[in-house]
Amino acid sequence: MTPKPLPHLTPTGTCWCGCAKKVGTGSFFAPGHDKVAEAALLAVEYGSSVAQLLHGHGYGPGHSVSARAVFEGVWLTCPACDYVGAPASVTNHTKKAHAATIGEQAQGER
Repeated sequence: MTPKPLPHLTPTGTCWCGCAKKVGTGSFFAPGHDKVAEAALLAVEYGSSVAQLLHGHGYGPGHSVSARAVFEGVWLTCPACDYVGAPASVTNHTKKAHAATIGEQAQGER
């Protein structure tokens, strides 16, 4: 399965959350306003419920959105455990959660 094609979006110079603030070249949002827009959309469309959002897109206990993200190649699984997330999150997780293991492996290579 491949991710669905997304339309090309062009920043307009105005914040997309609807506040009408001017934003820099290449930006869609004023700082932090992406989360404002996300929360507003979740409130308007799903009663501020992530469970309703997931259900509305066919996900839930029997159909994992996290597993799909890994399957689609947009998320990764930690090589040392079952943690999943965006590539940068997996890198941070590995450094923090498996620091002792990484140190032991480095010592064993000497």
